[in-house]
Amino acid sequence: MYYVYILKSEKDKSLYTGYTKDLKKRYKEHNNGLSKATKSRRPYQLIFYEAFVNMKDAKKREEYLKSGWGLRSIKKMLVNTL
Repeated sequence: MYYVYILKSEKDKSLYTGYTKDLKKRYKEHNNGLSKATKSRRPYQLIFYEAFVNMKDAKKREEYLKSGWGLRSIKKMLVNTL
């Protein structure tokens, strides 16, 4: 399985979207400062994820969620979380 996920920084409330094959491992890496992109905004809370059988489908979904339309749809869907 492949996972598309969204993290919310507890430090500055910013969002980070990514995809991975091992969600638990990747989440720990983000919170332990092993990712350059997210190191300065730790700690993170996992607020959303979706599972995909195919890597290409997961990558396409990640790209969409990073787009303006995707970000708007996430903000509508997670109104109480954000």
